[in-house]
Amino acid sequence: MEGKDEDVRLGANKFTERQPIGTAAQSQDDAKDYKEPPPAPLFEPEELTSWSFYRAGIAEFFATFLFLYITVLTVMGVVRSKEADGNTCKTVGIQGIAWAFGGMIFALVYCTAGISGGHINPAVTFGLFLARKLSLTRAIFYMVMQCLGAICGAGVVKGFQPKPYERLGGGANVVSDGYSKGDGLGAEIVGTFILVYTVFSATDAKRSARDSHVPILAPLPIGFAVFLVHLATIPITGTGINPARSLGAAIIFNKDKAWDDHWIFWVGPFIGAALAALYHQVVIRAIPFKSK
Repeated sequence: MEGKDEDVRLGANKFTERQPIGTAAQSQDDAKDYKEPPPAPLFEPEELTSWSFYRAGIAEFFATFLFLYITVLTVMGVVRSKEADGNTCKTVGIQGIAWAFGGMIFALVYCTAGISGGHINPAVTFGLFLARKLSLTRAIFYMVMQCLGAICGAGVVKGFQPKPYERLGGGANVVSDGYSKGDGLGAEIVGTFILVYTVFSATDAKRSARDSHVPILAPLPIGFAVFLVHLATIPITGTGINPARSLGAAIIFNKDKAWDDHWIFWVGPFIGAALAALYHQVVIRAIPFKSK
């Protein structure tokens, strides 16, 4: 029990180990007496001496590693089949790629929510940081571990099929022919807004206090949002909405084409995440307008 107490005291959400994505939940009995949890401190030095802090970072690393491993392998399989005979029907196809991304997010958020909050995406971490759901210390640590996990995941894929990986683009995100950089940036902003808005809504502390099923079902709408955004934007940018995913593939592929538009896959998701955080906090929850 000592480890769990420490997680509750110093963990990503600070209230209950099982609540996903860094928000607080209360029981049905407490719904009437719900109180807004205090914002996370900007700096929390005591986190750096806690095993739960490093355990959460390791969970983010492995979750992002597995995410890149499955999704980039799926992308490579579809592209390779298309190159071979001009027909993607023998593989999972574009819809299958979208399912791979959405399905992995669903599974990984479910598995890691109680440890790290299950972010698996620097844009999600950034949005939650802006909403003061976690400290700057933890946010930076998560982002670093997510990027390292993504690099390792893409590296393993290249190790399995080095020649096809180089020839087929390595799953790197680029703006497709026929679309401008502005089109790509807009797609990344809107796509990430949808994802992060879903994260906030699916894990909202006040909804959790009223509806006990919300924390249990939270990974499902998040994964489904990733699936739908991929269906819409794969033809435009290959769908980033996750800077770690884009960085890992770009570093391992390491060709000029992957780097030419790479800024889009950081700027777009961070703008989208910031807008989602602002919209949820100001419009949906109206937190700045509530009386003390």
